[in-house]
Amino acid sequence: MKEQRIGVILNGVTGRMGTNQHLVRSILAIREQGGVEGADGTRIVPDPVLTGRNEEKLRILAREHGVEKFTTDLDRVLADDAYEVFFDASGTPFRVPFLERAIAAGKHIYCEKPTAVDYGAALRIAETAEAAGVRNGTVQDKLWLPGIRKFRKLRDDGFFGEILSVRGEFGYWVFTGHDPDRPPQRPSWNYRDQDGGGIIVDMHCHWRYLIDNLFGKVTRVFAHAATHVPERIDEEGRPYKCTADDAAYAVFQTDTGVVCQFNSSWCVRVRRDELFTMQIDGTEGSASVGLRKCFVQSAKDTPTPVWNPDIDSPIDFFDDWEEVRPGEQFENAFKTQWEMFLKHVACGDPFPWSLREGAKGVQLAELSWESVRSGGWVEVP
Repeated sequence: MKEQRIGVILNGVTGRMGTNQHLVRSILAIREQGGVEGADGTRIVPDPVLTGRNEEKLRILAREHGVEKFTTDLDRVLADDAYEVFFDASGTPFRVPFLERAIAAGKHIYCEKPTAVDYGAALRIAETAEAAGVRNGTVQDKLWLPGIRKFRKLRDDGFFGEILSVRGEFGYWVFTGHDPDRPPQRPSWNYRDQDGGGIIVDMHCHWRYLIDNLFGKVTRVFAHAATHVPERIDEEGRPYKCTADDAAYAVFQTDTGVVCQFNSSWCVRVRRDELFTMQIDGTEGSASVGLRKCFVQSAKDTPTPVWNPDIDSPIDFFDDWEEVRPGEQFENAFKTQWEMFLKHVACGDPFPWSLREGAKGVQLAELSWESVRSGGWVEVP
C-alpha cells in the first residue's frame, strides 16, 4: 500500500491538552495505526516534530512518548519543506504571531481555539491564510464526541420532530489551591484576564460551533459573567487575584427559532451524568446528551405529572428515559478531526471548520462580553 508522509510541526503541546489530546491520542495514535487512508487507498502518516520555548520540557515529552524530533528553533523547522503542516496549541495571546510566521512560510495551518484574543485579529489571520492559499482549520472537537454523534443521528432521523429549545450545563468545581491537599486541576492563567483566561472566551467558542452546526445559526446573545472566586493559588504556591470570569450564563437565539441556554462554570458541583450535558426538547421527543452518553424520551413515553409539592412525586422521572446504544464504536473526537484535516491537506477532502469558522467563536465571545457590559441583547451578524 502506498504511503504518504506529512511532516507536522506541533507547537506548544507541552500543556495537558496539547500532550494528551493532540500528541498522544491523535498524532501518535494515527501514526501507530499506520496512518489514515485517503480516497485512493494511500496511507497518510503524520511525521511530528515538537517545537516550543522550553527545551527541557520538549526533551522529556519526546522521550516519554517516543518522538524522535524536537527543537526550540521554530524558524529552522518552518524553513524545512519536509514539514507541510503547522499546528499551534500555545497560549491564546501568542497564537496569531505563530500563525503569521507559519503562513508566511507556506505551511498549512491547524490550531486550537480560540484562534485569537479578539475577533478582529481572528478574522485577519483567517484572511491572511486564505490570501496565501494555504489549507487551514480550527479545532472544533466537540462535534465528534460520541454523545453528540448519537444526537445527530436521532435529529437526522426525525426523532425530535420540531426542536424547540436546548439547555446546556458545563463545568465542575476547580479547587482554589488554598487547601494543600486539594490542588487546582486547571492552570492559573485560566483565571487571569491579562493572560488570556476567562470562561466566556474559552467556552463560548465551543457553544458557537455546536449551536451553528446542530441547531441553527446564532443570531442574538444575552449574557451575564461573574468572577465568583476572587483569589486562587498559582503553580508556585503564591496567592493571586482572579481577574477573569469563572462563570457565565447565556441565552442564544438562532435563525431556526431554537432557543439555547448555556451555563458554564468552574464553580459548580456536578450532579448530572457528565461534566457537559445538553437537554434538547422537541415536539416528538427529547434527549439528554453528554460527552459520551445520550438518553432519549419519546412523546409516547412522556409521563403526565401533576403539581403537588406536599407529597413525594409518584413518578420517577428517570424511569422513562432510554440510553442510546449504537453498534459502532466512536474514536477520540480530536483524533477524528485530525484525520479529516490530514486528508484535507493530502487529498483535498472538504474541511469546512476553517480559521474563518474559528473566528466566529471569538466573535461570539466578544459579543457576549458586549452583552455583559450593556445588560441587554446583542445582535450576532
